[in-house]
Amino acid sequence: MRSERIALVLGATGGIGGEVTDALLRNGWAVRALHRRAASMPARRGVTWIQGDAMVREDVVAAATGTAAIIHAVNPPGYRNWNELVVPMVENSIAAAQASGARIVLPGTIYNYGPDAFPLLREESPQRPRTRKGAIRVEMERRLRDSGVPVLIVRFGDFFGPKPGQNWFSGGMVKPGKKPRSILDPNTRGVAHSWAYLPDAAAAIAQLLDKPLDRVALFHFAGHVDRDGGEMTAAIQRAVGGARVWFFPWFVLRLLAPFVTLLREMKEMRYLWRTDIRMDNRKLVAVLGAEPHTPLDEAVRTSLRALNCI
Repeated sequence: MRSERIALVLGATGGIGGEVTDALLRNGWAVRALHRRAASMPARRGVTWIQGDAMVREDVVAAATGTAAIIHAVNPPGYRNWNELVVPMVENSIAAAQASGARIVLPGTIYNYGPDAFPLLREESPQRPRTRKGAIRVEMERRLRDSGVPVLIVRFGDFFGPKPGQNWFSGGMVKPGKKPRSILDPNTRGVAHSWAYLPDAAAAIAQLLDKPLDRVALFHFAGHVDRDGGEMTAAIQRAVGGARVWFFPWFVLRLLAPFVTLLREMKEMRYLWRTDIRMDNRKLVAVLGAEPHTPLDEAVRTSLRALNCI
């Protein structure tokens, strides 16, 4: 029998997966978290750690039994082996949803889009990505839409927040564990960029799960728009009491990308920092009434404090 308030989270120790876990608990859900070392995870009220691997279909199907939602927030670390791992993992979630009747929730990205869709990204904007990673994201969404299972996809700009993850903020602009004397800025001055504060993003997902939704429900989250390409770095400077800003040396990636997978993937994403990008959230606001929104300075301070940067 399916419960209306039990969710399986794949990727509960990651940035968005961890924040969605927190948001679901606040909204009265019980959470099952699949982990390859479940016995080593700390006990937490409302969370049941389940031994298993998102790459093993039987593990995912068994863990999803009786759930109402499957949060698919798992990604290979460091962008390694995306071609071999990402699509099989989403197929495992689809199999689990088909068996349990649960809705799959996918935190989406702007990687799906190419320059022809910019600057304002709507849910129906054309998806012609310029990168391999973007093409994989498009294929993931296609398989979800065609699967016949209920799906919720919410697309976001670049993540930042208290939980470290694979994002520019904690993986490039600052270094967790030390007060930044300098900030490595990937943006281009005069170019608007969209950021999503992880707790706000997770709150939106949790709130949407409590609304009546179409079988395939798709939304965009506006988040924080860095209007001139310098607002995020300025917020970090205010939080830490000043720090020098260095612009990211994109030219170095051209030299090293052939030898390092992570740098190759970063190089492919440069186009996302060279043109205005904004997310049209009117559809989301029409359903929720308002988008969860923490003021930028508060969000940045909270993030840096949690990352032990201040």
